Amino acid sequence: MAIADLFTRPAAVPADGGGASSGAAAFGRRPVLAGAGLEDLFAWVDQVAALTQPDRIHWVDGSRAENEALLRQQVDEGKLIKLNPEWRPGSYLARSHPSDVARTEARTFIASAREEDAGPTNNWVAPDEIRATITPLFEGAMRGRTMYVVPFSMGAVGGPLSHIGVQITDSAYAVTSIGIMTRVGTAVVEQIAAGTPWVKTVHSVGAPLAPGAPDAAWPCNDEKYIVHFPDTLEVWSFGSGYGGNAILAKKCFALRIASVIGRDEGWLAEHMLLIRVISPEGRRFHLAAAFPSACGKTNLAMLRPTIPGWRVETLGDDIAWLRPGEDGRLWAINPEAGFFGVAPGTGESTNVAAVETLWGNTIFTNVALRPDGDVWWEGLTDDVPAELTDWEGKAWTPASGRPAAHPNSRFTVSAGQCPQIAPDWETPAGVPLDGILFGGRRATNVPLVVEATDWTHGVFLGSNISSERTAAAEGTVGELRRDPFAMLPFCGYNMADYFGHWLKVGQQLRFDRAPRIFQVNWFRKGDDGRFLWPGFGDNARVIDWIIRRIEGRVPAVDSPIGRLPRTDDLNLEGIDVPQADLEALFQIDRDLWLQETDLTEDFYRTFDGRVPAALYAELAALRYRLRATA
Repeated sequence: MAIADLFTRPAAVPADGGGASSGAAAFGRRPVLAGAGLEDLFAWVDQVAALTQPDRIHWVDGSRAENEALLRQQVDEGKLIKLNPEWRPGSYLARSHPSDVARTEARTFIASAREEDAGPTNNWVAPDEIRATITPLFEGAMRGRTMYVVPFSMGAVGGPLSHIGVQITDSAYAVTSIGIMTRVGTAVVEQIAAGTPWVKTVHSVGAPLAPGAPDAAWPCNDEKYIVHFPDTLEVWSFGSGYGGNAILAKKCFALRIASVIGRDEGWLAEHMLLIRVISPEGRRFHLAAAFPSACGKTNLAMLRPTIPGWRVETLGDDIAWLRPGEDGRLWAINPEAGFFGVAPGTGESTNVAAVETLWGNTIFTNVALRPDGDVWWEGLTDDVPAELTDWEGKAWTPASGRPAAHPNSRFTVSAGQCPQIAPDWETPAGVPLDGILFGGRRATNVPLVVEATDWTHGVFLGSNISSERTAAAEGTVGELRRDPFAMLPFCGYNMADYFGHWLKVGQQLRFDRAPRIFQVNWFRKGDDGRFLWPGFGDNARVIDWIIRRIEGRVPAVDSPIGRLPRTDDLNLEGIDVPQADLEALFQIDRDLWLQETDLTEDFYRTFDGRVPAALYAELAALRYRLRATA
């Protein structure tokens, strides 16, 4: 059969193409457009089809009717459970195979031409070697399946900060998820036709079907690979259907590949939330923040301040692209269109805005199912249901002795449903940043908030973000899990060069217009193991001080590690934080910090001399200031 004969509509899709975007002849058809850029696209699709040998090829146009048809198809095939529309209209539950529940970081590779360009924090493999390994896996991998061609845009289609890509996949679950997380459709193909560069991504669950053979509810393969080719801007993912491994527009493109594009073009692709903070007087400030997992990133993205008069508008919860502007400022967009969030721990007491976002039109994965057809997970409500069906489809009660929802269970939902989403969150030009926050989960040493003295010092702070694996023993610093800039798993090139790129971007900014950089730590504990800071909505009190620093309205106290607040300048009205706790939140232990500088030097040495000299100078200056402290 010729490749062209495969471009037909799957039986589950209406033949009339109701609601299809202009430029597509009908659902599933090859777009009827002209343009030099399409020749490469069509040739690439034909090449992948010849390799993977699908039964059908479906071009995704991004229409609502098409999406609904694909969801119905998955319900009919037993791959999705439709939730009770009375409780969650337009929502579905997927249950993955127990072996396919998270990102496969150990099987994630950077295939740069030179090993040193990947650096010691990435799994490097030679491009020719890995192509020889994965190409046989993809041969015939889509037999019996539909190959979907998904053109998508990260950021508004055609926006000055946006980039586009095309994902080929044999997973309808991936297609409907990509449709939530990105801007999908014929408008993107029109950009390609006009000559806009694009990134190539290929995904297969690695489970070909023999004629007449039944399909699995969650097809996957025990052998898994996610391979990034930064020199040719490609991603190839095999064997997993899980979102982080199958939605290649997300971490794979928006961070690992985009970080390489940003390095070459002079901008930054970052694992950062993006918010607008509005003061009681109506002044607006834009902040980006990088936190590793389990450090409160989503909660800050949807913060509801406890200080009267303050408001936060959400612009993005996970990824931000930052580009220097002609005005000397740093401009930011959220390149995503949705939230792919961890469900457990998300509840009305921790993040009511997230709960309200999930009212409908959501794909849940590996959460529990209630008897009434709604979903539940640990932390959603204080009251635990008496009976559930757990994430593996088994009967569950509170006496079962196991979680009802998988700890990494997820929700995928449009960002536009967030009740506090900024009205202009999709503006193509982005927003100008006033501040950047870095934070980890530190029980010791790191103060509640510290301001960097300048951009270079801020890069130094970002390069040392870490969380403690274990509680610190007396007189020592706990074992640190390093996650510089919260980008350790997501930087597509040598992280030492990435530090240098941050320094170069700072040189493109006007010193008086560059965003101020701060480090925050909501998780410092007292000697009794108790958290010293209330957190959640009260984190707005730290944001309040940060904004007053940006405005120049309050002074700061110089310390060996940076600028600290005067405790009297923190707005603590309405909460009770004992003075002893306040003092402990900002205590600088000279000896423990000197131990930490040794750990920093050990970390820098892993990069074989590639860490910029400016950061070693910051380390030396920190040691000097600490030793000069009585």
